[in-house]
Amino acid sequence: MHHHAAISFKPSSNGLFSLNPGIFQNPSFVISPFRNKLRYSILNCRGIEIPLPKLPPRINSVNNGSTSIAAAVKDVDIATLGNLCVDIVLNVPELPPKPLEQRKAYMEQLSKSPPDKRYWEAGGNCNVAIAAARLGLHCISVGHVGDEIYGRFLIDVLSDEGISIVGMNERNEALNLSSADNETLLCWVLVDPSQRHGFCSRADFSADPAFSWMSRLSTEVKMAIRKSKILFCNGYDFDELSPSLLESAVECAVESGTSIFFDPGPRGRSLIAGRPEEQRTIGKLLRMSEVLLLTSEEAASLTGINDPILAGQELLNNGVCTKWVIVKMGPKGSILITNSSITCAPAFKVNIIDTVGCGDSFVAAVAFGFIHDLPLSYTLTLANAVGAATATGCGAGRNVASLGKVREILKESNLNEDEKFWDEVLSDSVNSRDVTVLSKMVVNGNSKVNRVSLLKVVSEVLPKLEFTPKMTGSFK
Repeated sequence: MHHHAAISFKPSSNGLFSLNPGIFQNPSFVISPFRNKLRYSILNCRGIEIPLPKLPPRINSVNNGSTSIAAAVKDVDIATLGNLCVDIVLNVPELPPKPLEQRKAYMEQLSKSPPDKRYWEAGGNCNVAIAAARLGLHCISVGHVGDEIYGRFLIDVLSDEGISIVGMNERNEALNLSSADNETLLCWVLVDPSQRHGFCSRADFSADPAFSWMSRLSTEVKMAIRKSKILFCNGYDFDELSPSLLESAVECAVESGTSIFFDPGPRGRSLIAGRPEEQRTIGKLLRMSEVLLLTSEEAASLTGINDPILAGQELLNNGVCTKWVIVKMGPKGSILITNSSITCAPAFKVNIIDTVGCGDSFVAAVAFGFIHDLPLSYTLTLANAVGAATATGCGAGRNVASLGKVREILKESNLNEDEKFWDEVLSDSVNSRDVTVLSKMVVNGNSKVNRVSLLKVVSEVLPKLEFTPKMTGSFK
């Protein structure tokens, strides 16, 4: 989902996000993509038949004193949480007006009749899941989709990519929900003749999350988190899910040894200055995530520190579980900061068509490197390549990086090296940390910086991408 409203941010006296000293203060449905293996079906909470694959049990009961704990086998690589939406991409003569009420009326007018399906695209966290699946990772999407045409569209798109949905649905009859409260979220992506973008979603016009009626995590959702190696969350989750529900997901992940990846995105700074429950929850996400992903601007807004490396180190120092902070430097590349090292990778030169979905694709590749325990420079190189591959297409969803395009970019190895830029970024860091920089040409020189050959990295990353995809139609 996209967020477009102007945000006024007032930092705290020290410019940092405040840390709470305490670490932690009905039916869902599962939709599997493997239709040819369906054995039986159930009815979801609205009486619609949902086919389910017959799976062997994957839960071992572990007795801990008087408490029985379910230990799930982690056979899912990454689960995305929330932010499942349909993007409706339309060319318009002019962007919607800025005043809130006028923009709401503009969106309601657009929503009166469904636009042609050729303008629909999977959006939000679908981008992360699709990009990850195309890298060969086993993905599930945890979130809410409605039982209408848009929800069925999302289910079909994700199914075609080999991605299952674990639905966050409660009994609508008991909650007395209106149909609008239960509908799949739409994001209107509006493009004017100058190729400027505007975004409208019903989540923009409410102080409460779109699905604030969700009060708990179902057994199915908890199990999905427990059986996943990574749980990916982002700042747009706050537009849909209540802070208390997000905290429950964080606690479930931490208790079950599931690594949390968190990308606060543009929403981060408004959440840090938001309502007390929002501040508490984003603080918990920032502390308990093993991997944080931010742009340099977002890192500065959360810490009050403009230097991307120092900002990353501040986030590390304030973290409880934090192992990696990754700062995205736009067309210059990316930086991965740990407690003992700094790794820099320049971006790849490509013909940029559209940057929508690049950050989401980047996340998927970082997850690949994390799961496969790749060297840090290898992980950043792959992530830059996957982000660049997405930028060569138009839009996100099914248009995110294909595996073939990623391989092509890696093989071409057209690196956007800017020695002066990286020297300036690293000027205050080379004496304090182990510093590694990806380079096309490795020349003996400053021994304080370890230069890694792009040719060597590519030669070792490419074989890891040589596999037979489960869903061959997605890997052109």
